[in-house]
Order: sequence, then C-alpha cells, then structure tokens
Amino acid sequence: MMRTSKSRDSFRSRWGFILACIGSAVGMGNIWLFPTRVSQYGGATFLLPYLLFVVLIGSTGVIGEMAFGRAAEGGPVKAFGLASKQRWGSERPGRLLGLIPVLGSLAMAIGYAVVMGWIFKYAFAAFTGGMGQYSGVEGFGGLFDATACAWGNNLWQIAGLLTALLVMAFGVGGGIEKVNKVMMPLFFFLFVGLAVYVAALPGAAEGYRYIFVLDPRGLLDPAVWVYALGQAFFSLSIAGNGTLIYGSYLDKEENVPYSARMVALFDTTAAMLAALVIIPAMATAGEQLSNSGPGLMFVFLPNLFSNMPGGRVIMMVFFAAVTLAGLTSLINLLEAPTATVQELFRLNRPAAVAVTGGFAMAVSLCIQGVVSGWMDVCSIYVCPLGAALAGIGFFWVCGKEYCLSQVNLGREKPIGGWFYPLAKYGFCGVTLLVLAVGAAWGGIG
Repeated sequence: MMRTSKSRDSFRSRWGFILACIGSAVGMGNIWLFPTRVSQYGGATFLLPYLLFVVLIGSTGVIGEMAFGRAAEGGPVKAFGLASKQRWGSERPGRLLGLIPVLGSLAMAIGYAVVMGWIFKYAFAAFTGGMGQYSGVEGFGGLFDATACAWGNNLWQIAGLLTALLVMAFGVGGGIEKVNKVMMPLFFFLFVGLAVYVAALPGAAEGYRYIFVLDPRGLLDPAVWVYALGQAFFSLSIAGNGTLIYGSYLDKEENVPYSARMVALFDTTAAMLAALVIIPAMATAGEQLSNSGPGLMFVFLPNLFSNMPGGRVIMMVFFAAVTLAGLTSLINLLEAPTATVQELFRLNRPAAVAVTGGFAMAVSLCIQGVVSGWMDVCSIYVCPLGAALAGIGFFWVCGKEYCLSQVNLGREKPIGGWFYPLAKYGFCGVTLLVLAVGAAWGGIG
C-alpha cells in the first residue's frame, strides 16, 4: 500500500488497516454490555434486530466515515472543513464543527484510560496470583471498590495510558498497525480458547439454548429494537472520529466497502464470542446474567471463574484478552485528537502524542471518582452528535456525486444504486434516532 501523501504516515497493508479498525471497534461494549443485552432481551430475539442494524450501519455509516477521512486526508476538523468548502466555499464553519467529534474522542479516551487502569491491575493480579486472596462476590467487590475509588488507581492508570502512547509515538504504520496485527489475532485466539473451555463444562448447553432460541413475541417489544440499535451503533465505533481518522491514512486505491464489511464482520464475531463465553459460563453456575458494566467484568466474572476448575488460568486468559481489546480501543480514541494537534500546530508525531497524552493523563487522574457519569455523557450526547454530523457532512453536504466518487475509489465495480439513498436517509436517520432516544432514555448503547 502506498502512502496517501509524501508528508503523511499511513497504513502499509489492507489487513493492517482492517485489523486496526477492528481493534478500535472491539472494546468494553463487546465484553461487558453485549452479553448482558443478549441475556436480558431474549437471546436470538435480540440478536436478529442487532444483526439487521449491524448490516445497515456497516454497509453505510462505516463506509461513509472511512471514505470521508480518506477524501480529506485528515481528521474530523479537516474533513468537516472539506464538506463546508464543497457546499459553501468556506472551510471555517465545518472546521469548528469538526472539533466536536475530536473533543468527544478525547473525552472518551480520558474515561477509557481510567478503565484501562482497572484492567491492568486485574491482569497483573491474575498473572501473579493476587486474585487468590479474594473469594466470593464480596471479596472481588471489595477489590473493585478499592481499585475504582478516586485516586485509588494512579500507577496502573498511568501504566495503561503510557503503553498506548508509546505505541502511537511509533506512528501509524510502525506502531498502530504493527501492534494491531499482533493484538487482534491474539485476542480472537484467546477468546476462542475460552469459548471451547466453557463449552466443555456441565450445564453450558443451557446457555447456548438461551442464546439461539427465538421468541417471535419478543420482537414486538420496542425496547428490544431500541437497545439493539444502540448496541450496534456503539459497537461499530461510529462517532465521527476514530473510523474517520483511520480512513484518512488509507491509500486511494483501497476498496473501502470491502474493508467496512470486514470490520463489521469481525466486530460482530468478537461480540458473539464474548456472549458464547459469558452466558454459558453463567449457566453452568445456575445464574441469570443481569449485570453489565464494570461490575460484570470486575466482580461477577472473576468470582465465577475462580470457582471453575483451573480458575486462575481462566482469569489470566480472560484479562489478557480484555487488555488487548482495551488497549487497541484506547489507541484509536487518542488518534483523532493527536492527529488534530499535528494538523493545527504543525507538531511532529512524538510531540503531538506527548501533548495529547499529557492532557489526557492529567484529566483522567482527576475524574477517577466520577468516571461512570463522565462516560455516560460522552456516549449519550457527544459521540452520537459526532456521528450525526459526520453522516450529514458526507452524505448531505458533500452531495451524491462527490460521495459516490470517493466511495468508489479503488473498486473495480461501482457500489450499487441502493447505497446512497440508504446512507443518506437510513443511516443518517438512525444516527439522529440514537441521539434523540439516548438523550430521552438516558442512553441506549
């Protein structure tokens, strides 16, 4: 793969780009939220609408953000400025709007850095045998309370953030791409191993039966469709920042729709693997999965794994896989603000990484006690707004002719006539619905 320009770093291979995008999409939403949604809303009854929304968003929004970034050869500020200039002859309004998804990405990265500290601490404890001193929900609950309290996680949080920043300092091709080429295959290998282990446990069949049985009456419940939409939307990392900035490093000869399909496929596979591990594991213990968020991953699952044969090994594998997923997502969240700092202040890569990372570290250390509310605000308001602005900017403001010319770059055959109307009306309508319902319901992702 050739570079997008002589002065700009880029991905060096198609699969390097795809794996980086998969890494950005595979995160905590796949591991601690998706299995809970499947359990709460009837297994296949939830999966059916979820997969329909994945197909819709993967075949429109993901393609749009990748193509938008590639067209601009820059982050959201540059991309939104391009759209504004296309329609009104001035970049300034668009560049100002482009700061919204950049700030959203930075805010999410700040909250994610706190969570990465928790993950690093648990992974270290799992590998060193530190988990052995805790038993039962009360024991792991006490460990998590001590970890998640304000100022209780500084060293681990700094270690997690510095690891991500070190990767980023080596650049897109030399750092982000190389690390994702190792981390993502290893993540899938570890989770497949966990799924095979859980499948051999007595009682696991009940969990599979629950996942794959469809209750048609459940499809009449609006909540099933609303939460399936929110899960698909956030799982595919559509927010006008991460996918867009990775797309900006793509060569003009690359087939964007193909890459988008692969990202949607493997992100969905990761979510399903998490469900195939967690729901049958809960079934073996005779428990109903009703918890999501940090409590599921840091309290209930460690307690469950500790009571299984070979529990220490299971926790080592689990938290190693979670560490890989968390790091690749954190790197992606930091990339859009880092690229924007480079663009606005003409800094070299290491300096931009240091500026962005230093700010993120300082703020993340100060919000440890309120990180849950912080992440809620980002996911409910800022990220959907960024996605809506990117969709409207590319599909509406840039216009049909320009949009299709960018999407069809690198394709032997133009994309079908279905694409533009589905993207313009279907996807943009979905983003606005996510924003409106999320604000009204207090979050649907």
